[in-house]
Amino acid sequence: MGSRFEGVEQGPPIEVFQLNKLFIDDTFKNKVNLTIGAYRDENGKPWVLPVVRRTEKQMAEDESLLHEYLPVLGLEQFTSASVSMLLGEDNPVIAEGRAFGVQTLSGTGGLRVGAEFLNKHLKYTTFYYSNPTWENHHLVFMNSGFTQPRSYRYWNAETRAIDFDGLIADLKGAPENSVIILHACAHNPTGIDPTHEQWEKIADVMEERKLFPFFDSAYQGFASGDLDRDAWAVRYFVKRGFELVCAQSYAKNFGLYNERVGNLAIVMSDAKYVAPSKSQLTWIVRGMYSNPPAHGARVVATALTNKHLFDQWQVRDHIKQMSSRVFEMREALRSELVKLGTPGNWDHIVNQIGLFSYTGLTQRQSEYLMEEYHIYLLRTGRINVCGLNPGNVQYVARAINDAVTKFPQQQ
Repeated sequence: MGSRFEGVEQGPPIEVFQLNKLFIDDTFKNKVNLTIGAYRDENGKPWVLPVVRRTEKQMAEDESLLHEYLPVLGLEQFTSASVSMLLGEDNPVIAEGRAFGVQTLSGTGGLRVGAEFLNKHLKYTTFYYSNPTWENHHLVFMNSGFTQPRSYRYWNAETRAIDFDGLIADLKGAPENSVIILHACAHNPTGIDPTHEQWEKIADVMEERKLFPFFDSAYQGFASGDLDRDAWAVRYFVKRGFELVCAQSYAKNFGLYNERVGNLAIVMSDAKYVAPSKSQLTWIVRGMYSNPPAHGARVVATALTNKHLFDQWQVRDHIKQMSSRVFEMREALRSELVKLGTPGNWDHIVNQIGLFSYTGLTQRQSEYLMEEYHIYLLRTGRINVCGLNPGNVQYVARAINDAVTKFPQQQ
C-alpha cells in the first residue's frame, strides 16, 4: 500500500536559513556570515541586552507571575505600551480611543493577523509590496487570502537609490482599496528610506487613490538610535487622517528574536469601530494560535513602562549602541573599498540605514564571495552589516574588490 504522502513535493529551501546552515557547517577559519538579520557585537557574537537580562532575573524571582493563559488579544500592558511607543504617548488618536494593539507572534504574526483581518472583514484582495522587499511579505499575504499580488518599483540599480518616480507611478496606477505594504524605517533589503518630503508625496497619492497603508515596523529605535525618528512616517500618516495598521516587531530592538514578541497596531477614524473589530480579531487569533506567549511580552512591557529601564534601553546604551555599531561598520567598509580603489561608487553603503545594505553586488559576484572567500551573503547582494567587525572588515573589502574587478557587472 502506497503512502498518502507520496504526492508531497520537496519545497524550495528558504535561502537565508540555508546559507546560515552552510556557514555553520563550514570549517574555514576566516569564514564570515552576512546573512541572517540579527545583531552581532564587535566579536561577531549574539548580544543579550543587559536590560533584558535584568528584567528576566526579576521575573524569575517574582512568585506572583504564573503560567496562566493570556487573553486572546494579548497582554494589555504590552499592547498599550507598544501603541504609545509607535504613535507617541501624547498622540490624540490614543486619547480619543481610536488606536489599539493586538499582541502577535512577532512582526510576521502581526502581518498575518492584520492581512487576514483586512481580507476577511474589509474584503481587500489586492496588495502591493516594494520591489525588492522582504521575501516573506508575498507569502504571508497570499496565505491570508489575498489573491492579487502586485509590486511597486523601489530600487534603482543604476543609481543605487530609490526609484521614486517609478514608485509614485505604480501607486498612481493602483486600484482603489489596494493594501500598500510600507517599511516604516530601515527598508529591508535596500536600507534606503524615503525622505520626509517623499513620504508626504506618497501620502498624497495614497489619499487621492484611496489606498490602504499597512506599515511593517521591524526596526524602531534600532535603525537610527531614535524611537521618534524611526516612527516619523507612521505618525505622519496618522496625522494626515489615514486609517492604517502597523506590524511591530521587538526581535531586533530588544534582541528577543526567539521569543516572537510583536504587536499589531490599528488606527481607526472613529472609536465606535474598535469593539467590533476587536471581536473579529479575537476570532482570527483563536482560529490561528488561540493566544500569545507571555514571557517576551512581559519583558518588553516592563522595560517600556519602567522609567529607569526605559532610559537604560533607549537613552544610555542599548539601541544607541547597536545603531552606532552599524553606522561604524558602514563607514569602515566604504573606507576600505575606497582605499583599495574598488571600481564604482560605494557611498550608498553609508547612505543606507538599519541592519542591511543592498551592496549592488551582482549574483555572480556574490556567489564568487561565497565560493572563494567563504563570505556568506544573499545572492541579491544584501548583507547584514552587523556581520562585519574590526577583525573581518578588511578581509571582506578585499574580497569584494576582487569580485568586482574579476566580474564587472556580469550577472
